[in-house]
Amino acid sequence: MPEKNLLEELAGLPSFYHPAASPGGDEIAVYYDGSGRNELYLVDPNSGDKTRLSDGNVPRDARYPFRWAPSGNRLYFHQDRDGNEQNDIMAIDRDGKVEAVVENDGQTILTDVSEDGRYLLFASDTDQQMNLYEHDCETGTTTRLTDYRQPVRNGVYTPGADRVAYNTNESDNLDNQDVYIAEIDRLDRSGKHAQLVEIRNLNIGEEGAEAAVSDFGPDGDQLLVSDNSSDKPRAGVYNLTDDSVEWLTEPDHVESPKTFLPSGERVLATRTRNCAVVPVVHELNGRSHEVELPEGVASFPGYGDAALLSATEVLVTQETPTDRPTLLRVDLTTGDAQTILEPEYGELDPSGFADCSYETFESHDGLEIEALVYDSGRCPSPAVVKIHGGPPAQDLKRFDLYAQFLAMRGYSILEVNYRGSTGRGRKFKNRINKDWGGAEQGDIAEGTRWLAEKEWIDEDRIAVMGGSYGGYSTNMQMVQYPELYAAGVSQVGITDLTALYEESMAHFKTTLERYLGDPEENQELYAERSAVNHVENLTAPLCIIHGVNDPRCPISQARLFRDALLDAGFEEGQTGDFEYNELGEEGHGSTDIDNKIRSFKIVADFLERRVPVESFDANGRQSP
Repeated sequence: MPEKNLLEELAGLPSFYHPAASPGGDEIAVYYDGSGRNELYLVDPNSGDKTRLSDGNVPRDARYPFRWAPSGNRLYFHQDRDGNEQNDIMAIDRDGKVEAVVENDGQTILTDVSEDGRYLLFASDTDQQMNLYEHDCETGTTTRLTDYRQPVRNGVYTPGADRVAYNTNESDNLDNQDVYIAEIDRLDRSGKHAQLVEIRNLNIGEEGAEAAVSDFGPDGDQLLVSDNSSDKPRAGVYNLTDDSVEWLTEPDHVESPKTFLPSGERVLATRTRNCAVVPVVHELNGRSHEVELPEGVASFPGYGDAALLSATEVLVTQETPTDRPTLLRVDLTTGDAQTILEPEYGELDPSGFADCSYETFESHDGLEIEALVYDSGRCPSPAVVKIHGGPPAQDLKRFDLYAQFLAMRGYSILEVNYRGSTGRGRKFKNRINKDWGGAEQGDIAEGTRWLAEKEWIDEDRIAVMGGSYGGYSTNMQMVQYPELYAAGVSQVGITDLTALYEESMAHFKTTLERYLGDPEENQELYAERSAVNHVENLTAPLCIIHGVNDPRCPISQARLFRDALLDAGFEEGQTGDFEYNELGEEGHGSTDIDNKIRSFKIVADFLERRVPVESFDANGRQSP
């Protein structure tokens, strides 16, 4: 296949996003872009047949999930403007008619819908900090429920919607997060608005640990919660009648709870180990078992009960490094798995995808660091160090579109789960706190040195790339460790931490304070860890790609870096020291096919010129 067609074929492969079972379990709603544009479809869970519901009136970018109304007659989704993430909550009915339900000027994220369908619970920063709100669909009124100086994360109703549980932090320790529960009084003095009463902190974890709520049990007296007081995240059930907790996770496991099954006697969770994810079913009598599926990333999709088809059947999405996502119907009693939606490959031969190996190496200070390595099959091979965002995220054994795109072009890939990444426990994740841009950048550099020592790697042809925090890391690697890299690609990257703090949404300011401290008290640290202040160290070509509507890493971050490079005497252009690309109608990355193809083309063209690979075989892989 010609190189250009290969690029467009890979980037244009149809994908489904956010599958969610209907309240009765007889339908599944998914975002799907088989038409070339993201649309909302209804899927028969028995046959896999798809019926399109929307017609260009849902977001092009499938970043945020949608939710079913309990009646099953409508779905709620998030609509922003060209990726700016200032979402309104919209509803679409079975006739495809769309109406605005909640509109404001802030970022708005729907977290729950009451069982009678009357109330919507959502988090929003419309009044600066992210807090919890309730919208009454019957009266059309919206009420602010919480007023915290630190962000409120998540929010779930009891089955009767008379109480609500949520996560926030009232302590001065920014590593801390607690679970709160409150009664909802919907008749205040005006007789129109709701308010929370009898608010209490459940004090699930120790000070400095992160506790969170996932779901209420069917009787409203139990909460499915998580906590990392013992270092590794664990799932448990909090009994509200006696304030006791039954922890379900074994000490050596890393788990994240999902939802109660309808009986209330079992819960769903996911378990992470060695960069793979496994679905787990916990019984409250102490027994548990993993759902047996091929090693990779298998998880329960969506929010809460979105995975529930029946009392015993659940939805699972399954993918591996060489297999695109499959939607499965799994019987928890028998373990049988039935395919609902198969992955699509177009004219590509999936046997040509590169697998990855799980590796570890020792950091500069003796810490074990996990990594994934894709071997291009070429010797010597050019390589790309591909850095994940977050930083509290991790690279997993899933189908990585960018990794396959690079491997099919002849590059080997290294993905580093540097300190600050998830999947290893609280201590490892928090090692980046007050040291953003420090030791974790050393982990990435050490990983690059480790890769360069492999006999099949061309140490003179190693590039670095990443998006978001990965873009920040790319910029920092290029100016902190310029001797390691032949080129860099920074997508929606951070460059000036002081300026970022000034422009950030309130809940992002809290994140920056956690990682770097107060900007006034730590001005030198903010400056030292900003690539914009070290542009003179750049020695290899850098490609900058940034969406103009990005609310997380504003376009000003790219423009500040570009201006600093020009002021330092660097030349812009295809034969210059750096290349600069602003993407209109796009925010913090995109799932939209046209946007993906556009970004792929920029990256492919840059690497072809700056870190070239000479020839390709008939399947698009590098010829030996």
